[in-house]
Amino acid sequence: MVVLDTHTLIWWVDAPRLLSATAATAIDAADGLGVSPISCWEIGMLVSKHKLGLDRDLVGWVRRALASPGIEIIPLDPRIGLEAALLDSRAFPSDPADRMIYATARSVGAKLITKDRRLRDFDPRGTLW
Repeated sequence: MVVLDTHTLIWWVDAPRLLSATAATAIDAADGLGVSPISCWEIGMLVSKHKLGLDRDLVGWVRRALASPGIEIIPLDPRIGLEAALLDSRAFPSDPADRMIYATARSVGAKLITKDRRLRDFDPRGTLW
């Protein structure tokens, strides 16, 4: 399994050409694609702030994305919340969504597929792009 960062999920569903060759290969080879519920919230926030346009209504887009083959929602639990809170605040980006998504990937022992340079610099072995 690999875990998709929010932008990775969006691009995988709507604009796969934006994925790096490494990311696309890892997604194709994965035995599962983990998604944090926080990504659904982030997509909703981007749409509500008019920073993201979708080809259908938000709920329909998310339903379709989550019904894609291999997608598995990884439920948030207290362990993920605590791990996200305990990440080194000097080294890890402060964005709460990034913290929760990264902690989600760690909770299942999966690599996080992200273009976010800050996350990749924090954990080069646990992320890829």
